[in-house]
Amino acid sequence: MFGLTQEVIDRLARRDAVELATDNNPSWYARLNTEELAIELDELVRESGVLPFLHTRAVDVLRDDRGALAGIVTAGKGGLGVLRAKYFIDATGDGDLCVAAGVKMWRNATLQPATACARLSCWPQFKRPLGELVHEAAQEFGLPEGDIWGTFLPHSNSYMLAGTKISRTDLSDAAALTAGEMEGRRQLRAIQDIIARAGYTRPVLEALPSLIGIRETRHIHSLHRLKTEDLLSGRRFPDAAARGTYRVDVHSQERAGTRFLYLDGREEFLSPYQPPELGFWRDPSLPSPEYYEIPLRSLIPPGFDNLIAAGRMIDAEEGAYGAARVMVNLNQIGEAAGAAAVRVLNGGRLIPEQAASAC
Repeated sequence: MFGLTQEVIDRLARRDAVELATDNNPSWYARLNTEELAIELDELVRESGVLPFLHTRAVDVLRDDRGALAGIVTAGKGGLGVLRAKYFIDATGDGDLCVAAGVKMWRNATLQPATACARLSCWPQFKRPLGELVHEAAQEFGLPEGDIWGTFLPHSNSYMLAGTKISRTDLSDAAALTAGEMEGRRQLRAIQDIIARAGYTRPVLEALPSLIGIRETRHIHSLHRLKTEDLLSGRRFPDAAARGTYRVDVHSQERAGTRFLYLDGREEFLSPYQPPELGFWRDPSLPSPEYYEIPLRSLIPPGFDNLIAAGRMIDAEEGAYGAARVMVNLNQIGEAAGAAAVRVLNGGRLIPEQAASAC
C-alpha cells in the first residue's frame, strides 16, 4: 500500500491511533481512530496550502461564454458565493456538482442500503450473537434487519457499532436523507433497548455520526462503465487509476446479510443470525488474479474537458461497485483524480484526451 493512504496510516501510527491486521484478513487492513483521523486530515490540508471551506455545499455552476464549466455557486455560513477554477473535481459522494453541471447520471437497479453507525461504551460480552437477539426482536421494534458488525477503537473501550439498515430509499434526496438519518438514530436506540432487555448492561451512547453512512446513490455516465467481470477477472487497463484486492461486498436490501465474491472464486452470504452460505461463483481451480484495476475513464464524464469525479459516484455495475466503493479503493481514486487534474493543468491537455491517449 502506498500513496496518501499509506501516508495517513503512518501519520496515525505516530499518534498511536491505528492498529494493523496481523493476518491476511479479507475484511480489514487497518483499524483507525476516526476522531484522530479528522485532525490528521486537517493537518494535511494546512501543510498542502489548500484553502478549505467547511460547512459549504455546491448548489449550482457558472459557465463561460462558450458554455464551459467556469465556477461553482456555493452556499455556506456567509450565504451564497462563487469559486472559480480551471478544473473541477466532484468529491461530493452523490455527484452534486456533476448533476448541476448537466452530467448524465444513473442508478443501479438496487441501491445498497445505508447504515447509521455509533460509538458506544460499556459494550457487553454477549453469550449469544447480537444478530440473534436483534432478529428475535426485529418485528416488535420495527427493525429492517441488515448486517451487524463492529469493532473496538484502537487502545480504547469505545465500540463502533454498524448494525442499522436504511433500505429502499435514495439518500441523494433531501427529504429521504432527513428521514433516513432520524430512522437510523431510532434503530440505534432500539438496539440498545434490545440489549438491555436481554439482561445485559445497557451500552452507553457516546457519539453519533455527523452524516449517515451512505453506501450508494447516483453514478455518473463515464467514458467506461466498470463491469463486474472486469473486476473479478483482474482485467488490466492502460489508464489504471487504482488497484485493489478487497472482495466484492454487496449489502442486501431484502435479506439480512451481505454477499461476498472473492478473486479466488469463493462466494459467501453472511447473515447476522444464520449459518454462512458458502460456495463458488466460478471454478476455483482456475487461475486467480492477484488484484483488479479501476480505470481513470470510469471517473470522467464525456462532454466535459475540465471535470472529473472522485468517490462513490464512480461509473460501476453493482458487483464491481461493491468492491470499488470501500475506503482503501476510493482513497486511491481520489488521489488519482487530483493527480490527473494537476497533470493536465501543468501540461495543458484536457482530461478526456489524457484518458483516451492511454487506451
